This record gives sequence, structure tokens and C-alpha cells, in this order.
Amino acid sequence: MFKKVFVKALLSVLFFSPVLSTFSQDKVYMFSYFKGNGEDGLHMAYSMDGLKWEAMNNDKSLLKPTVASDKLMRDPCIIKGADGLFHMVWTVSWKDRGIGYASSPDLVNWSEQQFIPVMMHEPEAKNCWAPEITYDKKKKQYVIYWATTIPGRFPETDIPGNDNNHRMYYVTTKDFKKFSTAKVMYDQGFNVIDATIHKIGKKFVMFLKDETKVPVAQKNLRTATSKKLTSGYGKPSAPITGKYWAEGPTVIKVGDEWIVYFDKYTEHKYGAVSSKDLVNWTDISDKVQFPKGTRHGTVFSVTKAEFDNMQQLLKK
Repeated sequence: MFKKVFVKALLSVLFFSPVLSTFSQDKVYMFSYFKGNGEDGLHMAYSMDGLKWEAMNNDKSLLKPTVASDKLMRDPCIIKGADGLFHMVWTVSWKDRGIGYASSPDLVNWSEQQFIPVMMHEPEAKNCWAPEITYDKKKKQYVIYWATTIPGRFPETDIPGNDNNHRMYYVTTKDFKKFSTAKVMYDQGFNVIDATIHKIGKKFVMFLKDETKVPVAQKNLRTATSKKLTSGYGKPSAPITGKYWAEGPTVIKVGDEWIVYFDKYTEHKYGAVSSKDLVNWTDISDKVQFPKGTRHGTVFSVTKAEFDNMQQLLKK
């Protein structure tokens, strides 16, 4: 009798455990992030359920920044490209007119780091913050987008008390060697940063931060939609986050729910909201667990084989 009960219990764990069911789907969730001011470079964590995150490499940097005068690696964004490589962009400085780029076949061995001067043609540009990459399957090219302030460019929101007055800009590239000239991607008459875009169904959904500080502070996350990847995004939704300051949204679908992770930067911890329909959002911040000191990161997934290979490489 005891043996039968034990076997049934074991089978229940094997087939119904959320952790093991994730493995059976051949998927491991990954999170790239920085710590401090980004001086020591790229950090990574993994999760089997999208809720509990474990630091990799003993939470030591996997890649130290080498480009730009400040040599920072903030807001690292990683995607797997159509060429099979992992492509990463990041913020190199609080006040530079370019961004960082590197690629890797395995998330451990990285190419020579590259400085991409995306806003050098704009002499008054103050910065290039939180770049992200989205692959455009239709045009077979990568779209890189980020937030920049150009004083006087959008005078209606150049309000005393707002430290910056950002809009989202973008460039395209097929090979990370030649880039288009930067264009405005999103301007709906307010200070906006930290956009990330996902194609969901037939539309593109942009998750963004309303960076408005005065006359009424917003500092919350919202969504906007378009039929096109690089233009046409409408007015933002109502806030999807609560009465706290949030930034750095990053999004993935776990089961039948979309999870948006974000940096509760004034509280020095990470939060999350979830939704099945992208309209009604539930705060699940009390359910997520991240390595101490995690700052503005990006979530993506890899296969179990890719994850195992990464683990082996880190042991060498």
C-alpha cells in the first residue's frame, strides 16, 4: 500500500510540477540585467517558471564593458536573431550619443564590442538610453530603438522641472555594420522612455514608460499599439502598473499569461504584472523573486540544450 501511494505521489510531481513541465517544453527563461551603475557589465539569471530567478555565474559579470568613454553596460537587451546568434545592445553612458553592441553564439563567448553612433548626426542630443532590438521578419532586418532627449525639439513638453524630454527613435540594420539614419518612432506629446515591442497577433504592442515628472508625476508603464513595427503607435493606455514608480518593462508569455517585469527603482527591487488579454492587469510583484541588486533587464527564452551548453561553458 505504501509503495502504491509513493509511486502515485512521485508521478504527480513528475508530470504536474510547474518546474518540470517547463523543462518538458524544452524552454528555459533567461534574464539579462546590470547591477550598480553598470560598471562591471552583463549579469544573467534563469528561471523555470518565470517567477523565481536564480543568478548565473555566481552573479558575477559575464562580460565587462569596453566601449565609450564611461564604459558602462546598463539596460542590456538580448534577442536571438534569424542568423542563430544572440544579439545584445546596451546603454554605454548617461550622456553619450551612441549605444553598445555585441553578439554571441552561446551567451558566454562574445564578439568584440562595438559602439554604434546612432545619434552623432544630432549635435544637441543629450543621450541614448535603454536600447532594444526587435527582428522584423517581413523585411528581414533588425530594428534598434531607444530614448533620446534633444533640447528644444519638442517644446510643448520642455517644462521646467522635467530633467529630460525624451522621445523614442530607431534605426534599422541587416548586418550590424550599416545602419539607417535615426527617425522618430514614438511621439504622443509626452516624455517617454524604455519602450519594448512585441508582435502579438496581427498588431505590434509597445510597452513603455511615461516619464512625465511635472506638472503631475506619472513614472508608470503603459501600452500602445500599431499595425506597423516602426510607426503608427497611438495614444498610450491607462497605466498598467500601480502607485509606485516603475521603469524598464520587459515582456514574455508564460503559459497563457503575459508577464511584464519592471524595475521598481525607487524601492530597489523588481516587480511584475500579468494579463491574459493585455487589458486587465494583475500585480504579481509578491510572487516574483530576483537576485539582489537586479536592475533594468530583458527577458527571453532559450532551449534546454542551449541552457545546458551555457552552464558547461561557465564551468570551464
